[in-house]
Amino acid sequence: MKNIRNFCIIAHIDHGKSTLADRLLEYTNTVSGKDLQNQVLDDMDLERERGITIKSHAIQMEYKKGNEVYRLNLIDTPGHVDFSYEVSRSIAACEGALLIVDASQGIQAQTISNLYMAIDNDLEIIPVINKIDLPSAQPEEVEDQIVSLLGCKPEEILRASGKTGEGVLEVLDAIVERVPAPKGDVDAPLQCLIFDSVFNPFRGIIAYFKIVNGTIRTNDKVKFVATGKQYEADEIGTLKLDMVPKKELSAGDVGYIISGIKTSKEVKVGDTITHIARPCDKAIAGFEEVKPMVFAGVYPIDPQDFEDLRASLEKLQLNDASLTFQPESSVALGFGFRCGFLGLLHMEIIQERLDREFDMDVITTVPNVSYKVYDKKGNMAEVHNPSGLPEPTLIDHIEEPYIRASIITTTDYIGPIMTLCLGKRGELIKQEYISGNRIELIYDLPLGEIVIDFYDKLKSISKGYASFDYHIHDFRESKLVKLDILLNGETVDALSTLTHFDNAEPFGRRMCEKLKELIPRQQFDVAIQAAIGAKIIARETVKAVRKDVTAKCYGGDISRKRKLLEKQKKGKKRMKQIGTVEVPQKAFLAVLKLD
Repeated sequence: MKNIRNFCIIAHIDHGKSTLADRLLEYTNTVSGKDLQNQVLDDMDLERERGITIKSHAIQMEYKKGNEVYRLNLIDTPGHVDFSYEVSRSIAACEGALLIVDASQGIQAQTISNLYMAIDNDLEIIPVINKIDLPSAQPEEVEDQIVSLLGCKPEEILRASGKTGEGVLEVLDAIVERVPAPKGDVDAPLQCLIFDSVFNPFRGIIAYFKIVNGTIRTNDKVKFVATGKQYEADEIGTLKLDMVPKKELSAGDVGYIISGIKTSKEVKVGDTITHIARPCDKAIAGFEEVKPMVFAGVYPIDPQDFEDLRASLEKLQLNDASLTFQPESSVALGFGFRCGFLGLLHMEIIQERLDREFDMDVITTVPNVSYKVYDKKGNMAEVHNPSGLPEPTLIDHIEEPYIRASIITTTDYIGPIMTLCLGKRGELIKQEYISGNRIELIYDLPLGEIVIDFYDKLKSISKGYASFDYHIHDFRESKLVKLDILLNGETVDALSTLTHFDNAEPFGRRMCEKLKELIPRQQFDVAIQAAIGAKIIARETVKAVRKDVTAKCYGGDISRKRKLLEKQKKGKKRMKQIGTVEVPQKAFLAVLKLD
């Protein structure tokens, strides 16, 4: 056990984690020849296309130092705020963390957020300044920032370049010297923490675990504590680029178990595995449930695909434990699921993965957050969907979630960022200078306001120099109204939103204008209206496609033309009674991009 080191890599998005991980794998000869490509551990096409890490990836390396051979278990983590749950799971399986900071960009919001998460779990932090080969690198300034943040000595900070490989051997030495070996008792009852799982169509569900205490061997009878189910360990092993079967694994090891599990409900991330014959006293603590931030309805385009969609979401949930879903139905869209996501990028990625990996065409409704609705009797109900709102006469007040947001930027962009936050009903809590001209702004903002386009706007007004991180702070009473969209007097429930009273009218008007562009013209006039309760606040009309019925009527009295037009008018009226208006998928997406 003394030669095992478990560590993860944490950083802000695009600070070079995956590139540095590539170099570590290359220098320890874990990956060589044709397998050596950029972003070795990012095995999804989506990750390569976008250049971001979506999933945490575990891999084992062997590194020889002196006469000793050390086994290093590395977990590469995502850097985007939407995938922070992946990071928290990886941290739970490690004893140390490499904190990577870009030499040209310095410390950013997600760096601090992930760092605090690692410190809470008592991880040994090794700070590394990456990308020192860039012409714009300022390693001295970044070093001062790290010293003031961590309170470490400047000589403890390593300098490296993932691109050229400079300083990588020093990083490997530091991992061996500074990261503590895992603590655990090989002879104690078995305790393993499941930190990830994947679905394999041939072998069932494969769970990845870290052994805290005890030893596990092939064909052992094991049980999962949270679900109480019992299995036989058909195959266990360690994770290199491919899975490597082993006869036994003991405390401190990170590995996988295949036991022929078929249904995804039986494996919970954060669960504990133990022996049936000699179980452990209690499950491993310290694993938190995921809190979704954004809710949206996901519906199959063809209602017959409902069960396929359920199966696809269950398989995705195995691979991405931060996705939550429950069935719901909508008048306009039929049966579907109300899904909880950690943010808009997460929602976009899930939609894309459903399409690529499972070939599912889905419609996604307008994203919203969960509200607490209190009625006149003092009962509280949690509402994730505007259609679940009780009658306005029964509601006493509504509370909406507020977040505490940390925005780190340079002083040049303070003005526009403050304007943006005030426009989103933000409240400035404090501002403090971190170093030089870098400033941290702490704001309280309503989550509902930042759900749709806040992050995009923040990036564009700060030319990409502002970084953003947030956590749920509290619920506050708010003057919220339900905004309905009506087509020919019929409510389209998938387009309903809960919005603040002050924003309702401009938002309703913009929505009607946008839908007028997107809804195709019919044989009859289509009225698009935005309403709060019974009060119409905006209207647009999509004009009918008309045929010139008076073309055959040449000359003669006006009443002959009138007769033909009246006949046409009656036909249009009858058509309007039976005709329905199809809302294209583009319309649902356009609402997200309203500017």
